[in-house]
Amino acid sequence: MSEQVLTKKLLDAGQQGLHPAVKDSPVTILQIGEGNFLRGFVDWMIHEARRQGRYEGSIAVTQPRPSGSAKLAQLAEQDGLYTLVTRGLENGKQVERKDVISVFSQVIDPYADWERFLSLAESDELQVVVSNTTEAGLVYRQEELKEGEPILSFPGKMACFLYRRYQALGGAPDKGLVFLPCELLERNGDELKACILRYCEDWQLPEAFIQWVNSSCRFLNSLVDRIVTGYPDEQAEQWFEEWGYRDAMLNTAEPYHFWAIEAEPELERLLPLQAAGFNVVWTDDLKPYQQRKVRILNGAHTLMTPIAILHGFHYVREVMEDDTFGRYVREAVKEDIIPSMPMDRAELLDYAETVFERFGNPFIKHRLADIAMNSVSKFKVRLLPSIAYYAEQGKPVPDRLARTLAGLLRYGKVKQTGDAYEGRTLAGGVYIIRDDAQVLEQLAAAWKRAEEAGLPADKTARELLRLPIWDADLSEWPGLSEAVGRCLEEWS
Repeated sequence: MSEQVLTKKLLDAGQQGLHPAVKDSPVTILQIGEGNFLRGFVDWMIHEARRQGRYEGSIAVTQPRPSGSAKLAQLAEQDGLYTLVTRGLENGKQVERKDVISVFSQVIDPYADWERFLSLAESDELQVVVSNTTEAGLVYRQEELKEGEPILSFPGKMACFLYRRYQALGGAPDKGLVFLPCELLERNGDELKACILRYCEDWQLPEAFIQWVNSSCRFLNSLVDRIVTGYPDEQAEQWFEEWGYRDAMLNTAEPYHFWAIEAEPELERLLPLQAAGFNVVWTDDLKPYQQRKVRILNGAHTLMTPIAILHGFHYVREVMEDDTFGRYVREAVKEDIIPSMPMDRAELLDYAETVFERFGNPFIKHRLADIAMNSVSKFKVRLLPSIAYYAEQGKPVPDRLARTLAGLLRYGKVKQTGDAYEGRTLAGGVYIIRDDAQVLEQLAAAWKRAEEAGLPADKTARELLRLPIWDADLSEWPGLSEAVGRCLEEWS
């Protein structure tokens, strides 16, 4: 077993040329987030763009929370290097690619060295800030501004950072920064800007500075999509033996990637990612891409999960490889969901095929129990709009969509046991359902009333579809109660 740790000394001849160039390159990107996602997404893209000679800048990486200091220290120990293995299915064929990523010229812990972090704001060459602090990180939390003390929140840090830049560079209108948040929030750029401006007001920063933030800085909304699976516990030791080095920052990701950025295509000159061959789109409207992801990718997950759990499945790949259930998911997406969407059908069908291929990735164990969390709220966003499309036109809801709603309702047939809500599969197995307590209380009470009253399946369905959790009376939608009732009867 190799005990050598990945450092610049272990790079091969080709990599040896790339690494010193990174260290000598100006910092053009500040990265807030040391986690798996950015290292398997943005950093991978910048590394490849540099390798192709299309990008000359480097990245300074910092962590958004004090708890990230250990990872940051590990990165510094490895000279900013880490290994990324991309593995999965591409055009039906299994692929596996290994890259040693070299993009970090500086590794800065803002909690240990706040002044070093802030001094980066004075750099004339800094252009872009990318972040992934999770949805919980992109929020406003009231904080005091104290000289020499680090700000905890991500937006607060950025308000302080921008003020330092404004002062150091004289408020030059061409020295604003472009922010590219990757947090999974709709309109994430708008949210980041709103939080930063709120800190500016709290701290009573000069009005001229606030005007500079508004006029000279860009906060771009973006949508990211890639499954980054992180450190592979089962595989790591075998790879270390094969490679001749250990890598505590080892990362893995699926081949698929997509980044839609709401900005003019001219910004490609700042980040030449399309030119480097990546699936990056500069667009004036993110909504179609968000709707595509929510209704097809996320929708397919929510479509399959309750029914699959009731039938004893545990993983997404299991469902897709099953003749009956795999066909059910594919046909529901292609024949029921896609026709309900106001976008080009051929483009949506192509996207759906990439989704199905991703679901079949043999290296990803995507647990249905994890997807099932908060199923009702997910259903309302991901699948209910497709059902409503048919109902609002007075058309019968397609059987497959009615069936998945019935599956959700049957999955919600639970009883409270202590602090948990417990349900049973069709074979009698036990599962714990994780959802909003009020939602679970309503479902459990409705099922109990129906059973005590001895209601037949169609009337049980009607009562369940009338619950306030739907924000509408779904029992009035044409044929829906009857179709759902038939499924409940089948599963009784």
